[in-house]
Amino acid sequence: MLKRFLLLVLVLVSHIGLANQILVPMDNTQTNHLKAYGLAYMLLKGEIDVDWLLNYRGGSFKVAYSKSIENECKLRAISYEVLSESANTQIVSQISDPNVNMDVIKLHKAAKIAVYSPIKISPSEFENTDAVLLVLKYAEIPFEVIYDEEILKGDLPKYDWLHLHHEDFTGQFGKSLRRTTPADVKAQEAIASRFGFAKVPQMKLAVAKAIKEFCAGGGFLFAMCSGAETFDIALAAEGIDIVDNMDGDGVDPDAQSKLDFEKTFAFQNFKLQLDEYEGMTFSDINSSAGRFRNWGDDGAYFSLFDFSAKWDVIPAMLVQNHEHLVREFMGQTTAFSKHTVKPSVLVMGTTPSSDRYIYGELGRGQWTFYGGHDPEGRGGGGRRMPTDLNLYPNSPGYRLILNNVLFPSARKKKRKT
Repeated sequence: MLKRFLLLVLVLVSHIGLANQILVPMDNTQTNHLKAYGLAYMLLKGEIDVDWLLNYRGGSFKVAYSKSIENECKLRAISYEVLSESANTQIVSQISDPNVNMDVIKLHKAAKIAVYSPIKISPSEFENTDAVLLVLKYAEIPFEVIYDEEILKGDLPKYDWLHLHHEDFTGQFGKSLRRTTPADVKAQEAIASRFGFAKVPQMKLAVAKAIKEFCAGGGFLFAMCSGAETFDIALAAEGIDIVDNMDGDGVDPDAQSKLDFEKTFAFQNFKLQLDEYEGMTFSDINSSAGRFRNWGDDGAYFSLFDFSAKWDVIPAMLVQNHEHLVREFMGQTTAFSKHTVKPSVLVMGTTPSSDRYIYGELGRGQWTFYGGHDPEGRGGGGRRMPTDLNLYPNSPGYRLILNNVLFPSARKKKRKT
């Protein structure tokens, strides 16, 4: 009887040892990288801490074992491994080696996410083509949609993380009334009128300044494509008319010389494109302006820098990936001209001719700008079609977006409200 009891104890101890931790690998063995981020976010929202293993097997996640978490991995078709205590100890030892470029970051609390998008006020095709909306939905990460009215009412302090839809903060409606519908224009004009602005460009500037205050107070800002470019243009052009006849008057003839680059986040010394609807181009920040290169070519890639996980923790988090080369993709602002990027900006992804993925800090907050529209979109003319992420569950380009979503969970300082 005693022998049977001891045998049972040994079996139980062995089982506990086999179920010490769950590892979600993020290297090429992972079947669904994007869903893995959603799992991490779900755990954080449930107040379960997650270890982010920087540079270990592509930036893997590790969490204390539970049967419910294992079942969730199966439900989401996420590759996982159950680690014994000894296997977990070996991984921790490997990562802690000072000669190895790896580290463990504790993720504590899920960030409250807001997406700034015109779908809040009118139907828009961008609901189906905005990369951040697509990947948040696919990864099952909850978010709230806000737009100009919510920002002007002072709602931004409710959130930790803000994504800027591919917006035109200069108030020129994207320089394309094919992309911006008459309903969009009327809705924005109505908001401007309600808040006492004579023109949409004036309202957009007020929105941009409120977003700048949000970031300086400790918020995290993520912007892609024209949202990044026009945001800085609007800030630099405060008090200057850079909008052609569509707002009822002409451009200030001295607009270019009056730009104040001290007010911008990322860009300086750029030249405005002031011709009305000239190729949907805002400035030479956009490195693809006036060029006919097929940015969707499979042979074109941008490279991610390799940062020290132990010393350059923030950029190391933001570049976690199973690939160091990411296929290029187009957008209204495809990439950023190197000569316009401020020296203080940290470049995380680049090509010989342009910078693609950049980071900076403002006050107590941080921001990331990412060029292009859809990491799995293809070049060519015509109407953009929605990307089905079921076909791209391992997309390196989309992983960069989700790195930014998890980043605020690693910060310990409290955001200023």
